[in-house]
Amino acid sequence: MPPGMGIRALDLSDAATASEVHAVGRRAYAVEAELIGFDGIPALTESLRELTARPLRWLGAVTGEGTVAAFVAWETETDRRVTHIDRVCVDPAWFRRGLASRLLNHLLTEVVVGHEVRVSTGADNEPAVRLYARLGFDRTADSHPEPGLRMAHFVRPH
Repeated sequence: MPPGMGIRALDLSDAATASEVHAVGRRAYAVEAELIGFDGIPALTESLRELTARPLRWLGAVTGEGTVAAFVAWETETDRRVTHIDRVCVDPAWFRRGLASRLLNHLLTEVVVGHEVRVSTGADNEPAVRLYARLGFDRTADSHPEPGLRMAHFVRPH
């Protein structure tokens, strides 16, 4: 992780934080859309209001100046000890610096310890597919939720 970068919980009830997360997500999903050849990713058209209405928890990689460089968002079925990662986004300006790995490692080893963790990505998003495999996720069956879109699904047992 770059010097001065820290991992911390993000509070999307703070308007500035929410706006920054929304912008980072849009930039990251625009790159994924190019990688997978599908521009219908819901997060690309999600409004700020829709984003902040989601019942998600947020963890960010934040610079010393307070800029959100990357984030992960998830929700947990507490009664089942199952966590669903909703999104992992790195601002393209911060690609290839290990931020997604650090965020996910922190989530898996500090926050959702003992949980089964599930995540999905576009099957042609090779950087994400490699990341999840490297972190011990097993790839399950792919799905085709929409014409032209193949999703890869992963699970990491507890």
